[in-house]
Amino acid sequence: MSKYLGLVAVLILVGVGTFLFINSEDRNNVEPKKSDVTEEKYDRAPEFSLENYERSVVSSAYSEKDITIVNAWATWCPFCVEELHDFALLQEMFRDEIAVVAIDRAESLDKVKKFSDDLNITGRITLLLDPKDSFYQSIGGFGMPETIFVNNNGDILLHKRGPLSFEEMKQHIEEMLLEI
Repeated sequence: MSKYLGLVAVLILVGVGTFLFINSEDRNNVEPKKSDVTEEKYDRAPEFSLENYERSVVSSAYSEKDITIVNAWATWCPFCVEELHDFALLQEMFRDEIAVVAIDRAESLDKVKKFSDDLNITGRITLLLDPKDSFYQSIGGFGMPETIFVNNNGDILLHKRGPLSFEEMKQHIEEMLLEI
């Protein structure tokens, strides 16, 4: 019996020692992993030609407004619900300076339209369908939702992985408009 207690004690000591060793690194000097980064800066926004709800093709037109916000979303994304509503409010608040484009990730028109109708955002922002999920892939998507803020030259000013609060959205827009 004491032989097993000794073995258990050794295993516990090894486990505690391993835990302390792993957690003793100076975390302030460690570069964040890409998955830990929530905001990234890239060079150019991807071009796209996607269909809207009326099946008309809409192409990326980053030069029409000072800033274009392009959001990749899906009906199954719990964070997208509030964010899409906030994007519609932001579009109304900054209607002369920004354009909001929400690109659904490979879901059917019926499902997406019912969802956006229920949220009361249909017609308030540009809603596009991406049956091949090509936009999300072109921005290196790995989180949901994903949003890029693009200036009228097609340069990405900000790539945000994960949800944005209304205040964050508004602050980013106000700061970007000051720099233009």
